[in-house]
Amino acid sequence: MAQIKGTGILERGNIYFLYRPKVQKEQARGERDVERFYMVLSPEGKNIFREIIIGQKALPGIRKKERNWAFVKNVTRQAKELEEEFGELEYSTKTRGEREVPAARPAGEGIYAIVRHDNHTHLAYSLELPEQPRQVQRALNIATEGSYIISVKNPGKTSPPGTGLKSGQKAGYPQELLAAFRDRRFADADPPELLDYPGTELMLIGAEEKPGEELGIGLSTDKETGASADIFTDLKLNRKEHPVKPLFEGKWE
Repeated sequence: MAQIKGTGILERGNIYFLYRPKVQKEQARGERDVERFYMVLSPEGKNIFREIIIGQKALPGIRKKERNWAFVKNVTRQAKELEEEFGELEYSTKTRGEREVPAARPAGEGIYAIVRHDNHTHLAYSLELPEQPRQVQRALNIATEGSYIISVKNPGKTSPPGTGLKSGQKAGYPQELLAAFRDRRFADADPPELLDYPGTELMLIGAEEKPGEELGIGLSTDKETGASADIFTDLKLNRKEHPVKPLFEGKWE
């Protein structure tokens, strides 16, 4: 059983990565064909799933200390809702008729921890599938393991022009969680319950390639196979509808 041990751990659980090809694309042949890139957090002991959309369609580069926006699109206790979200979609347009959006493709799974470190918080993870990052994972910046400084944006503060969610889309926190911001523009992901609200805006900053050494935690992964992959049992994804080569072989589909 996968384990995460160490001091300063605020939350631990399973992490999943998926991407969706662009409209009318039967398959993606590279990062230019990606419409959306998703990260799903399934925290241990909470029986919830957080669907997070990553900006720029890739994780921020760790070595270059890149930063990237993300936001929580959905929080649910029902994995079925995610299957509806990640499944093939159809919609009508006045000019082009019926349009099809391909189903999302699983691109990685592993374990994660939100960790308090010095005066900030980190999101650290370690992959279980695929065993080694390949073409798809390299394009999406999904490394074997990594760590990002994670900050939560105060929904009451403005964003730079052209960035961030509209006011009606932002998280509606109860007063006890708003207190975590102390009127600042950003707060640490402490408590992690700040991520439990759709519309939560996040900033991820590449921090460490080997989080265990820097954060003092142990990320002990399991050897997963096609039969045991949690992304299908936990998220209830239908293997026939979601091409699996990106997950097991790192090849675009």
